[in-house]
Amino acid sequence: MQTLDRRSIFISDFHLGSAACRADYLLEFLRHTESDYLYLVGDIFDLWSMRRSVHWKGEHSAVIQTILHKARKGTRVIYIPGNHDEAVRDLIGSVFHGIHIQQRAEHTTLSGRRLLVSHGDEFDGMVTHNRLARLLGDSAYKILLRLNRPLNAVRAKLGYPYWSLSAHIKGRVGMAREYVARFEQAAVGRALAEDYDGFVCGHIHKAALSQHEHLLYANCGDWVEHCTAITEDMDGNLELLHWPSVRLEAPKKVLTPVFEQAA
Repeated sequence: MQTLDRRSIFISDFHLGSAACRADYLLEFLRHTESDYLYLVGDIFDLWSMRRSVHWKGEHSAVIQTILHKARKGTRVIYIPGNHDEAVRDLIGSVFHGIHIQQRAEHTTLSGRRLLVSHGDEFDGMVTHNRLARLLGDSAYKILLRLNRPLNAVRAKLGYPYWSLSAHIKGRVGMAREYVARFEQAAVGRALAEDYDGFVCGHIHKAALSQHEHLLYANCGDWVEHCTAITEDMDGNLELLHWPSVRLEAPKKVLTPVFEQAA
């Protein structure tokens, strides 16, 4: 597969150290993409999960090594810690092996859009006091995540693409849809209040790229359920990539249209 060259890549919610992390897809994505800017938009490590048990495979280490290699080669890597890796927030303002650790960031696209970038957990108090997973119940959610892997192993043998059972069921729960809508409005509201053209975040494991009048909302999604990334190409266009579809050489615009430079 050819390397995808992008000006900027935004990815979040790896949850390294947890059994749910799709480090296999993530490692493929990192090895087949190059960019000038790489934003790690929080929950890179799942320290919450690792307090109970650590699930760390060679692929998890390879993900970290690949990111460090990109930083050494000249990619500007910005790491914005989330709530699951909030201990890293103690290092905000420092640079670790070429990786800049920041509370939040500002990114300007080639088309001139000023985008505010943060993990997004700061909106939890505005939309709900519970994480989205708790709408289904933590136990039920974890069971669905565990079922994703064997289900997709069978689908792969039958020639079907990756599909997330947990994301499918979650999308049918009315309270979950309401949470996502309120979160999105909170993010767009913050961009408007701070005079940005859009907001890039993660946190809720719901990938999106949408326009709210003149404001852009971009959610990177995750590498637990969706395996998605927001990218900016060399012309300043933004796109939401679903890696399992891209790797099968399916059309890349599988979730949303490209936001063109003229937008």
